[in-house]
This record gives sequence, structure tokens and C-alpha cells, in this order.
Amino acid sequence: MSESRTDETPKVPAGPSAGARLLIDLGPLLAFFLTNFLAPVPDSLKIFVATGVFMVAMMIAMLVSQLKYRHISPLLWFSGIMVVMLGGLTIWLHDETFIKIKPTIYYCVVAALLTFGLVTGRNLMKMVLGTVYPGLSDRGWHLLTRNWILFFVVMAALNEAVWRSTSTDTWVAFKLWFTLPATFLFVAANVPMLMRHGFALEAAKEEPPIPPTQ
Repeated sequence: MSESRTDETPKVPAGPSAGARLLIDLGPLLAFFLTNFLAPVPDSLKIFVATGVFMVAMMIAMLVSQLKYRHISPLLWFSGIMVVMLGGLTIWLHDETFIKIKPTIYYCVVAALLTFGLVTGRNLMKMVLGTVYPGLSDRGWHLLTRNWILFFVVMAALNEAVWRSTSTDTWVAFKLWFTLPATFLFVAANVPMLMRHGFALEAAKEEPPIPPTQ
């Protein structure tokens, strides 16, 4: 007498939606901003409290990504490690310089890696985001990567200029009211170019990604 068999292959969780991915990537940064503005502590301590919240929120975001979607993006890994390391130094040494240079280091390292990929003929952005831009030609990937490299270099220079010449509150406001909007606008500005090089916007499963800007 034969026994019926059921398919017991475990289901792989679907990847995060555009909204969920955005919350995972930018949620910790928003927690940092809100804490820095609203924490009921003296102004001189707000940046340190906000940094601690930033570290915890980043670890929670990575944990949620792993548990719910069984995946943590390379950029989120890199950003998370930097937040923990430089945030820890900020609090331990009571020196806000470390958290202020975090964006500069992030931008420079990512720009360097993308540049290395182009020079060696291995487009790292295509390797990481290949499924996000269906139909995009190799030329389109090259131009997209080049544009992100230039964007990251400019943002690194701006971050250095702002934190070295202004107050902490001004630097935080710069990140909130300039860095984030500029990143969204940059992503949108690239779409027409991408479509000219084969990107099938209507076939995309998710919206173009916003790399972490922390």
C-alpha cells in the first residue's frame, strides 16, 4: 500500500518590497535624527545619545533583514559594521568626530570599490543589483556605476566640508535636509538614462534602490 508524499521543501521568503527595503536601510538613520532633535538631554549630549540609538537601530534592522528575508545586503553589512565601530568610538572616547566622518569613509570606500570593479572589468554594482534593473545593457551598467562613483565622491567632499566648518546641529540638519533629498533626486535623475539603455521599468519587480547614506 503506497503512501502519499508531500513536498516538504522549505519555502524561501520573498525579498523585501521597495518600502520594506527603504525602511530597513533608512530607518536607523531616521531614528538617529529623531533622537538628536527630541532626546530630553542637554544639547551637548544629544549627539552621543543619538549615536547609541543609531547603533541599536542598525543592529535591529540587520536582524530583521536576516530573520524575515534571510538576507543582509552587502551595503547594509558594511554600513552596519561602520556604525557599530565608529559609533562605539564616539561614545567611548566622547568624541563626535568619529560619527561625523562615518559618511565620508562610507562614500570613499564604496566609490573605490566601484571604481576597482570598472577598472578590472567586473561591475560590482551589476553583481549586487543585477535583478533590480531588468534589461539594462552593459553600457547602462557602466554609466550607472560611473554616476554613483561621482555622486559618492561629491558627497564625501561635502560631508567633510560641512562637519569641519559648522556646528554639530548644522551637520545633522545637512544630512537630513540635503543628503537624503539629494540621494532620492539622484536616483530619479538616472532613470531616463537607464531606460535609454534597455532598463524595462515596467518589468522591474521593485523600485530602483537607494544605497544607505549613513
